[in-house]
Amino acid sequence: MAANPPLSQRFSPGQHAGSRLDASAIRHLAFFAGLDAAACDDIAGTAHAQRVPQGEPLFRQGELPHALYMVLSGEFKATQVTAEGDRVVVRLVGPGDLAGHVSAFCDKPYPATPIAMTDSVVLQWSLADFKALMARHPALSLAVIRNMAKAIENAHTRLREAATERVERRIAHALLRLIQQSGHRTEGGVEISFPITRHDIALMTGATLYTVSRTLSAWEQRGIVDGGRRHLIVRKPHELVRIAEEEAPAKGAS
Repeated sequence: MAANPPLSQRFSPGQHAGSRLDASAIRHLAFFAGLDAAACDDIAGTAHAQRVPQGEPLFRQGELPHALYMVLSGEFKATQVTAEGDRVVVRLVGPGDLAGHVSAFCDKPYPATPIAMTDSVVLQWSLADFKALMARHPALSLAVIRNMAKAIENAHTRLREAATERVERRIAHALLRLIQQSGHRTEGGVEISFPITRHDIALMTGATLYTVSRTLSAWEQRGIVDGGRRHLIVRKPHELVRIAEEEAPAKGAS
């Protein structure tokens, strides 16, 4: 099987070779809410837009960093293979999220492999270009810090849930986060806008595939979720909230 071509050789939709992006390409992202039009124009103009087809990696775990990225559209699932050979979903990356930046700043290999869950478009900067942008626009540095803080907070939440909560609550919390990140209203409930499998949910929650399948099947029978072929639909979000907030029985209780 042929290796994936480097990002610099991939097709960039709606962009001629050498064309320059402007502020209109990024102003809609919450990441840039604190930056003025001139700063956004400078930041976008320094970036290279790249398309990443569904199922392809943005970069691979263990590679030395050569650039940092921001998702413009689409979704990525960042998976990490542990020393024991286990695979873990460490992060979901959507529009306005940075990827590869920690490794680029620390000059360490990428710790995970982001796989495109849908056809996606990313912006790419060399580290030198991005550092120069941060020096010219201090508000960009603050935006990077906020983005990293959000990722750290999410990681801490998942660690706490894995250590203290029973598996049904962990699964409910995971689905609620997916709704918050990528859910959209449909006639029958809230649909997760990208394909998510039971195996993905197991990797996200530290549960076994059997447990996730059993739990979701029970929720389907109760009309809480509908696990379609392509996308998961949450029919009763309020029921997921109730499960997520339900306290575990006290020790010794009958």
